[in-house]
Amino acid sequence: MGLRRSAKTARFICALLASCMLLAPRPRAADGVLSQVDHLVYATPDLGLSIATAENLFGVQATPGGQHPGEGTRNALIALGPTSYFEIIGPDPEQPAPVRGRRFRIDEIKSPILTTWVAKGSSLEAFANRASAQGVSLGAVISGSRKRPDGVVLAWRYTDPRTILADRLIPYFIDWGSSPHPSATAAKGVKLLTLRAEHPDAARVQQMVKVLGLDLAVTEGPKAALIATFESPRGMVQLRSDK
Repeated sequence: MGLRRSAKTARFICALLASCMLLAPRPRAADGVLSQVDHLVYATPDLGLSIATAENLFGVQATPGGQHPGEGTRNALIALGPTSYFEIIGPDPEQPAPVRGRRFRIDEIKSPILTTWVAKGSSLEAFANRASAQGVSLGAVISGSRKRPDGVVLAWRYTDPRTILADRLIPYFIDWGSSPHPSATAAKGVKLLTLRAEHPDAARVQQMVKVLGLDLAVTEGPKAALIATFESPRGMVQLRSDK
């Protein structure tokens, strides 16, 4: 009788442990980096063509964003969640190219490409100073703005996007202040599932990531690559910055 009860108890415990494993949340590191993503940058030499390309990929048409005064670019957006989005950014035909060229190598690339990611930030000057003291220079903290098609002006502070670290695997940081987050008015239907990176010197890049308090996983790879996986009406989509 005692043996039967013990066996029954053991089976119950095993079943309970199995159910807990099935209900276990995703690894914290994966959740962490997704919560840190403000947006992904998809740079293109032709904005209209790449809005169509993204629609073919995801099954969602990007919402027009607006002009970046003085930078020679404009964008279109797809929300990836309540506070994150996919930015398609390309030349603005209504603005001349700046003397130093458009950001993200837009004047050089021949086709659209996942270029970098942008992390949520606050108190950016103090944050950048702390990072610099630990050997990671994020560049100057500057201001940006753009006007939405409905006339609402968005303003933000960010670390200089022209500062390139670890082949753009290290993000720049943005603080939207009191402006509404762009994802609120962006087209819906796509979700960012994972974001990770590969690099030939993964240990060095991972140390930089750690200094910045980020949860991006960096593994050894033949060349630098940012890899994002999405869930969309067209199914699972993966984009890499090395293709």
